[in-house]
Amino acid sequence: MKNDKLKRAILTALADEEMMHILNSAMHIPKSVFDIIRETSIPHTTTYRKVKWLVENDLLIVDKIVISPDGKKTSLFRSVLNSITVRYENNSIVVEAKQSFDVMEKTVKHFLSL
Repeated sequence: MKNDKLKRAILTALADEEMMHILNSAMHIPKSVFDIIRETSIPHTTTYRKVKWLVENDLLIVDKIVISPDGKKTSLFRSVLNSITVRYENNSIVVEAKQSFDVMEKTVKHFLSL
């Protein structure tokens, strides 16, 4: 992985147990923050703060936005990666990650649906 910012974000997330629980929770099925809180038992404020950080660092994306019958919008989040390998070799850290789906394809579909 050549992108140092993303590499640091991945290493930071892997070192944080709560972020790992959030990423695992939203790996296969898009989930709302409420669903993540219920599944992981992480406090509300902490979950919102860490979800925001994960989105800002491109490890979670808003998969879709659902509007309830009473007009409330809820974002459903999904993990961008489903496999991460970290190695230390020749005085450097090598991070290999596999995307769980094509992020660009998802972004284009979302844009075209507007």
